[in-house]
Amino acid sequence: MALSGAGSGTGRAGERRGGERRPEAGGARGSGGTGGSGEGRRTSAVARGGRLSGRILAVLLSLAALGAVGPGGAEANAAPAVCSGRPDKVLEFATGELRVYKKHRYACAVTVAKNPGARRSMYVSLQPRGGHPRVDEGRFTHRAGPVTVHALHRCVRASGKVSGVGRSTGWILC
Repeated sequence: MALSGAGSGTGRAGERRGGERRPEAGGARGSGGTGGSGEGRRTSAVARGGRLSGRILAVLLSLAALGAVGPGGAEANAAPAVCSGRPDKVLEFATGELRVYKKHRYACAVTVAKNPGARRSMYVSLQPRGGHPRVDEGRFTHRAGPVTVHALHRCVRASGKVSGVGRSTGWILC
């Protein structure tokens, strides 16, 4: 089969008579553009990208229809889970909330502002029974933390503040 000019009818390099695109000499992986090493299985990047983008579009449209993507789809002030594990305790207060998570041997805590935006003082502390507290405090726009402690077979207590207002747990996860 001719690749270019004479006999191909198209005049473009790299094309066959049937319109199929043959890989260029430098563009094929490992085969050098010639030979029968799997060329029949390859598809053009345009066809592959078209199918892939169609699948992605279908998934995104499905998620948007369910309300999981886009503005107003999820709760506006819902913070992404920065701690791994299951949420165990949530304490709300006037300016924010304290969230405590548990996963296997570890406990994690984060304090989230109710109205994020301006920098304000925030504080989160997590202490295992018999251990020293882990603290994250400073001026943050959205959250303080996460702080994580080893809590296998130990109780923990957590406290959190946003702009001086906060709450504290007793000994939990015992």
